Amino acid sequence: MSTPATPYAPEDGWRRLDPRTVVVTALVVAGVVAGVALPATLGLARWLGLPAAVLWAFTGAVLVIGAAAGTDRVRWHRTRYRIGEERVDLHTGLLLVKRRSLARERIRTVDLTANLLRRLLGLVTVRIGTGEQGSDSTLTLDPVTRAEGERLRRLLLERAATAPPGVHRDGELAVLDPRWIRYAPVSFVAPMLGGAAVGAVMQISDWVGAQGQVIAWVGERFRETPLLWTVIVLVVAALVAGVVGALGLWIEMWWNYRLEREPGGTLRVRRGLLTSRSISVEEARLRGVDLVEPLGVRLVGAARLDAITTGLAQDHASRNADHNTVLPAAPRERADAVAADVLREAVTPTGATLTRHPRAARGRRLRWSLATALAPLLLLTLLGTLLTPVLLWVALGCAAVFLPLAVALALDAYRGLGHTLSGRYLVTRSGSLRRSTAALERAGVIGWTVKQSYFQRRSGLLSVTATTAAGGGAYTAYDTDAAEGLTFAAEAVPGLLDPFLERDERPSAHAADEPSGP
Repeated sequence: MSTPATPYAPEDGWRRLDPRTVVVTALVVAGVVAGVALPATLGLARWLGLPAAVLWAFTGAVLVIGAAAGTDRVRWHRTRYRIGEERVDLHTGLLLVKRRSLARERIRTVDLTANLLRRLLGLVTVRIGTGEQGSDSTLTLDPVTRAEGERLRRLLLERAATAPPGVHRDGELAVLDPRWIRYAPVSFVAPMLGGAAVGAVMQISDWVGAQGQVIAWVGERFRETPLLWTVIVLVVAALVAGVVGALGLWIEMWWNYRLEREPGGTLRVRRGLLTSRSISVEEARLRGVDLVEPLGVRLVGAARLDAITTGLAQDHASRNADHNTVLPAAPRERADAVAADVLREAVTPTGATLTRHPRAARGRRLRWSLATALAPLLLLTLLGTLLTPVLLWVALGCAAVFLPLAVALALDAYRGLGHTLSGRYLVTRSGSLRRSTAALERAGVIGWTVKQSYFQRRSGLLSVTATTAAGGGAYTAYDTDAAEGLTFAAEAVPGLLDPFLERDERPSAHAADEPSGP
Protein backbone atom coordinates (compact mmCIF):
# COMPACT_ATOMS: atom_id res chain seq x y z
CA MET A 1 0.00 0.00 0.00
CA SER A 2 1.39 3.36 -1.00
CA THR A 3 2.43 6.06 1.44
CA PRO A 4 0.63 9.43 1.56
CA ALA A 5 2.57 12.16 -0.13
CA THR A 6 2.07 14.68 2.69
CA PRO A 7 1.70 14.21 6.44
CA TYR A 8 -2.02 14.92 6.56
CA ALA A 9 -3.26 14.32 3.01
CA PRO A 10 -5.46 11.21 3.38
CA GLU A 11 -5.13 8.53 0.77
CA ASP A 12 -7.94 5.96 1.07
CA GLY A 13 -8.48 7.31 4.57
CA TRP A 14 -4.88 6.80 5.75
CA ARG A 15 -3.27 9.46 7.93
CA ARG A 16 0.15 10.00 9.48
CA LEU A 17 1.16 11.04 12.96
CA ASP A 18 2.23 14.61 13.56
CA PRO A 19 5.80 15.17 12.22
CA ARG A 20 6.73 17.17 15.31
CA THR A 21 7.21 13.82 17.05
CA VAL A 22 10.86 14.07 15.98
CA VAL A 23 11.23 17.37 17.87
CA VAL A 24 9.57 15.88 20.95
CA THR A 25 11.88 12.87 20.92
CA ALA A 26 15.00 14.99 20.46
CA LEU A 27 14.07 17.30 23.35
CA VAL A 28 13.15 14.43 25.69
CA VAL A 29 16.36 12.56 24.96
CA ALA A 30 18.32 15.79 25.37
CA GLY A 31 16.86 16.21 28.86
CA VAL A 32 17.79 12.64 29.81
CA VAL A 33 21.27 13.01 28.36
CA ALA A 34 21.78 16.28 30.25
CA GLY A 35 20.95 14.50 33.50
CA VAL A 36 23.43 11.73 32.75
CA ALA A 37 26.10 14.03 31.34
CA LEU A 38 26.85 15.86 34.59
CA PRO A 39 27.97 12.86 36.68
CA ALA A 40 29.63 11.33 33.59
CA THR A 41 31.63 14.53 32.97
CA LEU A 42 32.72 14.74 36.60
CA GLY A 43 33.79 11.10 36.51
CA LEU A 44 35.77 11.51 33.26
CA ALA A 45 37.38 14.71 34.54
CA ARG A 46 39.33 12.70 37.12
CA TRP A 47 41.08 10.82 34.31
CA LEU A 48 41.08 13.13 31.29
CA GLY A 49 40.86 16.61 32.76
CA LEU A 50 37.81 18.89 32.61
CA PRO A 51 38.14 20.22 28.98
CA ALA A 52 38.56 16.74 27.48
CA ALA A 53 35.76 15.35 29.65
CA VAL A 54 33.38 18.09 28.51
CA LEU A 55 34.28 17.43 24.86
CA TRP A 56 33.72 13.69 25.15
CA ALA A 57 30.43 14.18 27.00
CA PHE A 58 29.20 16.73 24.44
CA THR A 59 30.13 14.47 21.51
CA GLY A 60 28.37 11.50 23.09
CA ALA A 61 25.28 13.59 23.79
CA VAL A 62 25.06 14.79 20.19
CA LEU A 63 25.39 11.23 18.87
CA VAL A 64 22.72 9.88 21.21
CA ILE A 65 20.27 12.69 20.48
CA GLY A 66 20.86 12.41 16.73
CA ALA A 67 20.36 8.63 16.78
CA ALA A 68 17.12 8.93 18.76
CA ALA A 69 15.74 11.66 16.49
CA GLY A 70 16.70 9.71 13.36
CA THR A 71 15.06 6.55 14.65
CA ASP A 72 11.87 8.43 15.45
CA ARG A 73 11.92 10.06 12.02
CA VAL A 74 11.91 6.60 10.46
CA ARG A 75 9.09 5.52 12.80
CA TRP A 76 7.02 8.54 11.76
CA HIS A 77 7.64 7.90 8.08
CA ARG A 78 6.56 4.25 8.39
CA THR A 79 3.49 4.76 10.62
CA ARG A 80 -0.02 5.29 9.31
CA TYR A 81 -3.49 4.86 10.75
CA ARG A 82 -6.99 4.75 9.33
CA ILE A 83 -10.46 5.02 10.85
CA GLY A 84 -12.72 2.90 8.66
CA GLU A 85 -16.42 2.19 8.84
CA GLU A 86 -15.89 -1.05 10.77
CA ARG A 87 -12.23 -1.12 11.87
CA VAL A 88 -9.35 1.02 13.10
CA ASP A 89 -6.05 0.09 11.42
CA LEU A 90 -2.46 0.92 12.36
CA HIS A 91 0.56 0.07 10.20
CA THR A 92 4.09 0.68 11.44
CA GLY A 93 7.60 -0.75 11.20
CA LEU A 94 10.53 -0.73 8.77
CA LEU A 95 12.03 -4.20 8.48
CA LEU A 96 9.33 -5.92 10.51
CA VAL A 97 6.07 -4.33 9.43
CA LYS A 98 3.27 -4.54 12.00
CA ARG A 99 -0.33 -4.37 10.89
CA ARG A 100 -2.84 -4.15 13.69
CA SER A 101 -6.56 -3.68 13.57
CA LEU A 102 -9.40 -3.22 16.08
CA ALA A 103 -13.10 -3.64 15.38
CA ARG A 104 -14.84 -0.33 16.08
CA GLU A 105 -17.76 -2.04 17.79
CA ARG A 106 -15.34 -3.46 20.41
CA ILE A 107 -13.63 -0.15 21.24
CA ARG A 108 -14.40 0.92 24.81
CA THR A 109 -11.76 3.52 25.71
CA VAL A 110 -10.14 6.45 23.91
CA ASP A 111 -7.80 8.19 26.37
CA LEU A 112 -5.79 11.35 25.66
CA THR A 113 -2.54 12.15 27.48
CA ALA A 114 -0.15 15.05 26.99
CA ASN A 115 2.91 15.97 29.03
CA LEU A 116 4.07 19.57 29.31
CA LEU A 117 6.18 19.46 26.16
CA ARG A 118 3.37 18.00 24.07
CA ARG A 119 0.91 20.51 25.51
CA LEU A 120 3.18 23.38 24.48
CA LEU A 121 3.24 21.97 20.96
CA GLY A 122 -0.52 21.23 20.92
CA LEU A 123 -0.02 17.45 20.72
CA VAL A 124 -1.54 14.47 22.54
CA THR A 125 -1.02 10.73 22.78
CA VAL A 126 -4.16 8.74 21.97
CA ARG A 127 -4.70 5.23 23.37
CA ILE A 128 -7.55 3.29 21.79
CA GLY A 129 -8.53 0.15 23.69
CA THR A 130 -11.07 -2.66 23.58
CA GLY A 131 -10.76 -3.45 27.28
CA GLU A 132 -9.41 -6.96 26.72
CA GLN A 133 -6.22 -8.40 28.18
CA GLY A 134 -2.95 -8.09 26.32
CA SER A 135 -1.10 -5.43 24.36
CA ASP A 136 -2.91 -6.39 21.13
CA SER A 137 -6.10 -4.87 22.55
CA THR A 138 -4.67 -1.33 22.49
CA LEU A 139 -3.55 0.96 19.68
CA THR A 140 -1.38 3.98 20.51
CA LEU A 141 -1.14 7.02 18.26
CA ASP A 142 1.79 9.10 19.50
CA PRO A 143 1.48 11.98 18.79
CA VAL A 144 -1.38 13.64 16.95
CA THR A 145 -2.73 17.16 17.27
CA ARG A 146 -5.14 17.85 20.13
CA ALA A 147 -7.91 18.61 17.64
CA GLU A 148 -7.33 15.26 15.94
CA GLY A 149 -7.30 13.48 19.30
CA GLU A 150 -10.64 15.01 20.28
CA ARG A 151 -12.06 14.12 16.87
CA LEU A 152 -10.96 10.50 17.28
CA ARG A 153 -12.42 10.32 20.79
CA ARG A 154 -15.82 11.62 19.70
CA LEU A 155 -15.85 9.48 16.57
CA LEU A 156 -14.86 6.20 18.20
CA LEU A 157 -17.02 6.52 21.31
CA GLU A 158 -20.20 7.30 19.43
CA ARG A 159 -22.89 4.83 20.38
CA ALA A 160 -26.29 4.36 18.88
CA ALA A 161 -27.62 3.01 22.18
CA THR A 162 -29.21 5.41 24.61
CA ALA A 163 -27.77 6.12 28.05
CA PRO A 164 -28.65 3.80 30.96
CA PRO A 165 -31.93 4.68 32.70
CA GLY A 166 -31.77 6.94 35.74
CA VAL A 167 -32.73 10.30 37.09
CA HIS A 168 -29.23 11.73 37.20
CA ARG A 169 -28.29 14.46 34.81
CA ASP A 170 -25.69 14.65 32.09
CA GLY A 171 -22.92 17.20 32.32
CA GLU A 172 -20.71 18.04 35.27
CA LEU A 173 -20.79 15.58 38.20
CA ALA A 174 -17.77 16.83 40.15
CA VAL A 175 -15.15 19.54 39.84
CA LEU A 176 -11.95 20.21 41.76
CA ASP A 177 -12.23 21.83 45.18
CA PRO A 178 -8.76 23.25 46.00
CA ARG A 179 -9.40 22.51 49.69
CA TRP A 180 -9.02 18.80 48.93
CA ILE A 181 -5.27 19.34 48.78
CA ARG A 182 -5.23 19.09 52.58
CA TYR A 183 -5.63 15.33 52.25
CA ALA A 184 -2.39 14.89 50.28
CA PRO A 185 0.02 15.08 53.27
CA VAL A 186 -1.88 12.39 55.26
CA SER A 187 -1.51 9.75 52.55
CA PHE A 188 1.17 7.07 52.53
CA VAL A 189 2.83 8.93 49.65
CA ALA A 190 4.34 11.55 51.99
CA PRO A 191 6.67 9.25 54.01
CA MET A 192 7.60 7.36 50.84
CA LEU A 193 8.62 10.58 49.11
CA GLY A 194 10.53 11.66 52.24
CA GLY A 195 12.58 8.47 52.14
CA ALA A 196 13.10 8.92 48.40
CA ALA A 197 14.37 12.48 49.00
CA VAL A 198 16.97 11.24 51.51
CA GLY A 199 18.07 8.54 49.09
CA ALA A 200 18.34 11.04 46.25
CA VAL A 201 20.57 13.36 48.32
CA MET A 202 22.90 10.49 49.19
CA GLN A 203 22.99 9.20 45.61
CA ILE A 204 23.74 12.59 44.05
CA SER A 205 26.42 13.32 46.65
CA ASP A 206 27.99 9.96 45.81
CA TRP A 207 27.99 10.84 42.09
CA VAL A 208 29.93 14.02 42.73
CA GLY A 209 32.21 12.33 45.24
CA ALA A 210 30.94 14.35 48.20
CA GLN A 211 28.96 11.78 50.17
CA GLY A 212 31.52 11.75 52.96
CA GLN A 213 31.41 15.53 53.24
CA VAL A 214 27.59 15.50 53.42
CA ILE A 215 27.63 12.96 56.24
CA ALA A 216 30.34 14.92 58.03
CA TRP A 217 28.36 18.16 57.66
CA VAL A 218 25.25 16.57 59.17
CA GLY A 219 27.34 15.13 62.00
CA GLU A 220 28.85 18.53 62.70
CA ARG A 221 25.41 20.15 62.96
CA PHE A 222 24.30 17.63 65.60
CA ARG A 223 27.57 17.12 67.46
CA GLU A 224 26.16 18.51 70.74
CA THR A 225 22.68 17.02 70.27
CA PRO A 226 21.64 13.75 71.98
CA LEU A 227 21.24 10.79 69.64
CA LEU A 228 17.49 10.48 70.21
CA TRP A 229 16.85 14.12 69.29
CA THR A 230 19.14 13.82 66.29
CA VAL A 231 17.08 10.92 64.96
CA ILE A 232 13.83 12.80 65.63
CA VAL A 233 15.02 15.94 63.83
CA LEU A 234 16.22 13.98 60.80
CA VAL A 235 12.96 12.01 60.60
CA VAL A 236 10.92 15.21 60.84
CA ALA A 237 13.05 16.82 58.12
CA ALA A 238 12.46 13.82 55.85
CA LEU A 239 8.71 13.97 56.56
CA VAL A 240 8.61 17.69 55.75
CA ALA A 241 10.31 16.96 52.44
CA GLY A 242 7.79 14.17 51.86
CA VAL A 243 4.85 16.47 52.61
CA VAL A 244 6.15 19.06 50.15
CA GLY A 245 6.58 16.34 47.54
CA ALA A 246 3.08 14.94 48.20
CA LEU A 247 1.55 18.39 47.75
CA GLY A 248 3.41 18.88 44.48
CA LEU A 249 2.43 15.43 43.23
CA TRP A 250 -1.23 16.04 44.10
CA ILE A 251 -1.24 19.35 42.23
CA GLU A 252 0.37 17.75 39.19
CA MET A 253 -2.08 14.83 39.12
CA TRP A 254 -5.40 16.47 40.06
CA TRP A 255 -5.25 20.13 39.06
CA ASN A 256 -8.02 21.01 36.57
CA TYR A 257 -9.92 17.88 37.66
CA ARG A 258 -13.41 17.51 36.23
CA LEU A 259 -15.82 14.54 36.12
CA GLU A 260 -18.68 14.74 33.66
CA ARG A 261 -21.23 12.51 31.99
CA GLU A 262 -21.47 12.95 28.24
CA PRO A 263 -24.63 12.33 26.19
CA GLY A 264 -24.93 8.66 25.29
CA GLY A 265 -23.61 7.35 28.59
CA THR A 266 -19.87 7.98 28.85
CA LEU A 267 -18.13 9.19 32.00
CA ARG A 268 -15.11 11.41 31.31
CA VAL A 269 -12.38 12.33 33.81
CA ARG A 270 -10.04 15.20 32.93
CA ARG A 271 -7.13 16.20 35.15
CA GLY A 272 -3.48 17.19 35.32
CA LEU A 273 -1.38 20.36 35.60
CA LEU A 274 1.75 19.67 33.56
CA THR A 275 0.63 16.35 32.09
CA SER A 276 -3.02 16.53 31.06
CA ARG A 277 -5.11 13.35 31.00
CA SER A 278 -8.53 12.61 29.54
CA ILE A 279 -9.99 9.22 30.53
CA SER A 280 -13.29 7.86 29.27
CA VAL A 281 -15.39 5.21 31.03
CA GLU A 282 -18.34 3.78 29.12
CA GLU A 283 -21.26 3.33 31.51
CA ALA A 284 -22.26 0.09 29.82
CA ARG A 285 -18.98 -1.34 31.17
CA LEU A 286 -19.42 0.05 34.68
CA ARG A 287 -20.06 -2.65 37.29
CA GLY A 288 -19.84 -0.61 40.49
CA VAL A 289 -17.60 1.61 42.57
CA ASP A 290 -14.97 1.12 45.26
CA LEU A 291 -14.77 3.65 48.08
CA VAL A 292 -11.12 3.55 49.21
CA GLU A 293 -10.05 4.99 52.57
CA PRO A 294 -6.32 4.79 53.38
CA LEU A 295 -5.78 5.06 57.14
CA GLY A 296 -4.50 8.65 57.21
CA VAL A 297 -7.17 9.88 54.82
CA ARG A 298 -9.90 8.05 56.74
CA LEU A 299 -8.86 9.59 60.05
CA VAL A 300 -9.64 13.05 58.65
CA GLY A 301 -13.00 11.93 57.24
CA ALA A 302 -12.15 11.57 53.55
CA ALA A 303 -12.17 8.88 50.85
CA ARG A 304 -11.44 8.49 47.16
CA LEU A 305 -13.67 6.80 44.60
CA ASP A 306 -12.57 4.18 42.06
CA ALA A 307 -14.65 2.78 39.22
CA ILE A 308 -15.19 -0.97 39.01
CA THR A 309 -15.37 -1.42 35.28
CA THR A 310 -14.41 -3.80 32.53
CA GLY A 311 -12.17 -2.73 29.71
CA LEU A 312 -10.17 -0.07 31.52
CA ALA A 313 -6.39 0.34 31.85
CA GLN A 314 -5.33 -3.12 30.75
CA ASP A 315 -2.06 -2.01 29.16
CA HIS A 316 1.10 -1.40 31.21
CA ALA A 317 1.22 2.33 30.61
CA SER A 318 -2.36 2.81 31.73
CA ARG A 319 -2.06 0.76 34.90
CA ASN A 320 0.53 3.24 36.17
CA ALA A 321 -1.77 6.22 35.73
CA ASP A 322 -4.64 5.63 38.21
CA HIS A 323 -7.04 5.24 35.32
CA ASN A 324 -9.80 3.78 37.51
CA THR A 325 -9.94 6.72 39.97
CA VAL A 326 -12.91 8.97 39.25
CA LEU A 327 -12.66 11.14 42.38
CA PRO A 328 -9.52 12.02 44.39
CA ALA A 329 -9.55 12.03 48.19
CA ALA A 330 -12.51 14.22 49.17
CA PRO A 331 -14.86 14.50 52.18
CA ARG A 332 -16.66 11.20 52.71
CA GLU A 333 -20.09 12.77 52.18
CA ARG A 334 -18.95 14.18 48.84
CA ALA A 335 -17.51 10.80 47.80
CA ASP A 336 -20.83 9.09 48.61
CA ALA A 337 -22.74 11.71 46.62
CA VAL A 338 -20.49 11.26 43.58
CA ALA A 339 -20.84 7.47 43.88
CA ALA A 340 -24.62 7.84 43.73
CA ASP A 341 -24.36 10.10 40.66
CA VAL A 342 -21.96 7.74 38.90
CA LEU A 343 -24.20 4.71 39.56
CA ARG A 344 -27.41 6.65 38.79
CA GLU A 345 -28.79 5.74 42.20
CA ALA A 346 -30.82 7.92 44.55
CA VAL A 347 -28.80 6.63 47.54
CA THR A 348 -25.27 5.26 47.23
CA PRO A 349 -24.86 1.58 48.15
CA THR A 350 -21.48 2.40 49.70
CA GLY A 351 -23.37 4.02 52.57
CA ALA A 352 -25.61 1.02 53.28
CA THR A 353 -25.72 -0.52 56.78
CA LEU A 354 -23.50 -3.61 56.78
CA THR A 355 -23.87 -6.97 58.51
CA ARG A 356 -21.25 -7.29 61.26
CA HIS A 357 -18.99 -10.33 61.33
CA PRO A 358 -18.71 -12.71 64.32
CA ARG A 359 -16.34 -12.05 67.22
CA ALA A 360 -14.27 -15.02 66.09
CA ALA A 361 -13.14 -12.83 63.19
CA ARG A 362 -11.76 -10.33 65.71
CA GLY A 363 -9.71 -13.07 67.39
CA ARG A 364 -8.20 -14.09 64.05
CA ARG A 365 -7.12 -10.52 63.35
CA LEU A 366 -5.61 -10.11 66.79
CA ARG A 367 -3.61 -13.31 66.43
CA TRP A 368 -2.33 -12.46 62.95
CA SER A 369 -1.45 -8.89 63.89
CA LEU A 370 0.36 -9.85 67.11
CA ALA A 371 2.24 -12.64 65.35
CA THR A 372 3.42 -10.17 62.70
CA ALA A 373 4.62 -7.72 65.38
CA LEU A 374 6.24 -10.35 67.62
CA ALA A 375 8.32 -12.05 64.92
CA PRO A 376 10.95 -9.27 64.55
CA LEU A 377 10.89 -8.63 68.33
CA LEU A 378 11.78 -12.24 69.04
CA LEU A 379 14.61 -12.03 66.50
CA LEU A 380 15.98 -8.89 68.19
CA THR A 381 15.74 -10.59 71.58
CA LEU A 382 17.64 -13.62 70.32
CA LEU A 383 20.37 -11.47 68.75
CA GLY A 384 20.57 -9.37 71.92
CA THR A 385 21.08 -12.48 74.02
CA LEU A 386 23.81 -13.76 71.72
CA LEU A 387 25.54 -10.50 70.69
CA THR A 388 24.91 -7.37 72.72
CA PRO A 389 22.42 -6.25 75.40
CA VAL A 390 21.79 -3.06 73.40
CA LEU A 391 19.52 -5.06 71.11
CA LEU A 392 17.47 -6.12 74.12
CA TRP A 393 16.73 -2.49 74.90
CA VAL A 394 15.87 -1.91 71.23
CA ALA A 395 13.49 -4.89 71.36
CA LEU A 396 11.89 -3.51 74.53
CA GLY A 397 11.35 -0.09 72.95
CA CYS A 398 9.91 -1.63 69.80
CA ALA A 399 7.58 -3.81 71.86
CA ALA A 400 6.27 -0.78 73.73
CA VAL A 401 5.39 0.87 70.41
CA PHE A 402 4.46 -1.91 68.01
CA LEU A 403 2.46 -4.29 70.20
CA PRO A 404 -0.20 -1.69 71.15
CA LEU A 405 -0.20 -0.51 67.53
CA ALA A 406 -0.76 -4.09 66.32
CA VAL A 407 -3.72 -4.51 68.68
CA ALA A 408 -5.23 -1.18 67.60
CA LEU A 409 -4.94 -2.03 63.90
CA ALA A 410 -6.43 -5.50 64.45
CA LEU A 411 -9.44 -4.08 66.30
CA ASP A 412 -9.86 -1.42 63.63
CA ALA A 413 -9.73 -4.05 60.89
CA TYR A 414 -12.44 -6.04 62.68
CA ARG A 415 -14.66 -2.99 63.05
CA GLY A 416 -14.34 -2.40 59.33
CA LEU A 417 -15.54 -5.86 58.31
CA GLY A 418 -19.01 -6.04 56.82
CA HIS A 419 -21.19 -7.10 53.91
CA THR A 420 -24.75 -6.62 52.70
CA LEU A 421 -27.05 -6.49 49.69
CA SER A 422 -28.26 -3.05 48.63
CA GLY A 423 -30.64 -3.03 45.69
CA ARG A 424 -28.76 -4.06 42.53
CA TYR A 425 -25.44 -4.22 44.38
CA LEU A 426 -23.61 -6.46 46.80
CA VAL A 427 -21.39 -4.54 49.20
CA THR A 428 -18.25 -5.76 50.97
CA ARG A 429 -15.92 -3.85 53.28
CA SER A 430 -12.54 -4.82 54.74
CA GLY A 431 -9.12 -3.45 55.60
CA SER A 432 -7.51 -1.08 58.08
CA LEU A 433 -4.44 0.51 56.53
CA ARG A 434 -6.44 0.57 53.30
CA ARG A 435 -10.15 0.19 53.92
CA SER A 436 -12.17 -0.68 50.84
CA THR A 437 -15.96 -0.52 50.52
CA ALA A 438 -16.82 -2.13 47.19
CA ALA A 439 -20.32 -1.94 45.70
CA LEU A 440 -20.42 -4.50 42.90
CA GLU A 441 -23.40 -4.91 40.58
CA ARG A 442 -24.91 -8.32 41.25
CA ALA A 443 -25.40 -8.90 37.51
CA GLY A 444 -21.63 -8.54 37.09
CA VAL A 445 -20.82 -11.54 39.31
CA ILE A 446 -19.72 -14.52 37.21
CA GLY A 447 -18.81 -16.92 40.00
CA TRP A 448 -18.16 -17.49 43.69
CA THR A 449 -15.11 -18.81 45.52
CA VAL A 450 -15.72 -20.14 49.03
CA LYS A 451 -12.66 -20.73 51.24
CA GLN A 452 -12.55 -22.23 54.70
CA SER A 453 -9.26 -23.09 56.37
CA TYR A 454 -8.93 -25.55 59.23
CA PHE A 455 -8.87 -22.72 61.77
CA GLN A 456 -11.83 -20.99 60.14
CA ARG A 457 -13.81 -24.22 60.29
CA ARG A 458 -13.10 -24.57 64.01
CA SER A 459 -14.38 -21.00 64.50
CA GLY A 460 -17.43 -21.40 62.26
CA LEU A 461 -16.16 -18.89 59.71
CA LEU A 462 -15.54 -18.79 55.98
CA SER A 463 -14.63 -16.25 53.28
CA VAL A 464 -16.75 -15.79 50.16
CA THR A 465 -15.34 -14.09 47.07
CA ALA A 466 -17.40 -12.71 44.20
CA THR A 467 -15.47 -13.09 40.96
CA THR A 468 -16.10 -10.66 38.12
CA ALA A 469 -14.55 -9.51 34.87
CA ALA A 470 -14.42 -5.94 36.19
CA GLY A 471 -12.06 -4.01 38.46
CA GLY A 472 -9.76 -6.17 40.59
CA GLY A 473 -11.56 -9.32 39.48
CA ALA A 474 -12.49 -10.48 43.00
CA TYR A 475 -14.27 -8.90 45.96
CA THR A 476 -14.26 -10.82 49.25
CA ALA A 477 -16.31 -10.87 52.42
CA TYR A 478 -13.68 -12.15 54.86
CA ASP A 479 -14.44 -14.34 57.89
CA THR A 480 -18.21 -14.27 57.72
CA ASP A 481 -20.37 -16.59 59.77
CA ALA A 482 -20.45 -19.83 57.76
CA ALA A 483 -24.21 -19.92 57.29
CA GLU A 484 -24.52 -16.16 56.82
CA GLY A 485 -21.77 -16.07 54.20
CA LEU A 486 -23.36 -18.80 52.10
CA THR A 487 -26.78 -17.17 52.39
CA PHE A 488 -25.26 -13.85 51.31
CA ALA A 489 -23.73 -15.43 48.20
CA ALA A 490 -26.88 -17.38 47.34
CA GLU A 491 -29.14 -14.32 47.65
CA ALA A 492 -26.76 -12.01 45.80
CA VAL A 493 -26.95 -14.05 42.59
CA PRO A 494 -29.87 -16.47 42.84
CA GLY A 495 -29.18 -19.85 41.28
CA LEU A 496 -25.41 -19.48 40.87
CA LEU A 497 -24.53 -21.30 44.11
CA ASP A 498 -27.62 -23.54 44.31
CA PRO A 499 -26.13 -26.65 42.63
CA PHE A 500 -23.38 -26.77 45.24
CA LEU A 501 -25.71 -26.09 48.16
CA GLU A 502 -28.09 -28.81 47.04
CA ARG A 503 -25.27 -31.35 46.85
CA ASP A 504 -24.27 -30.84 50.46
CA GLU A 505 -25.45 -27.99 52.68
CA ARG A 506 -22.54 -28.29 55.08
CA PRO A 507 -20.13 -25.37 54.56
CA SER A 508 -17.05 -27.56 54.82
CA ALA A 509 -18.16 -29.79 51.95
CA HIS A 510 -17.62 -27.10 49.30
CA ALA A 511 -15.05 -24.94 51.04
CA ALA A 512 -11.39 -25.06 50.14
CA ASP A 513 -9.05 -26.25 52.87
CA GLU A 514 -6.59 -23.53 52.03
CA PRO A 515 -5.16 -21.20 54.67
CA SER A 516 -6.62 -17.73 54.25
CA GLY A 517 -5.48 -14.35 55.41
CA PRO A 518 -6.89 -12.62 58.43
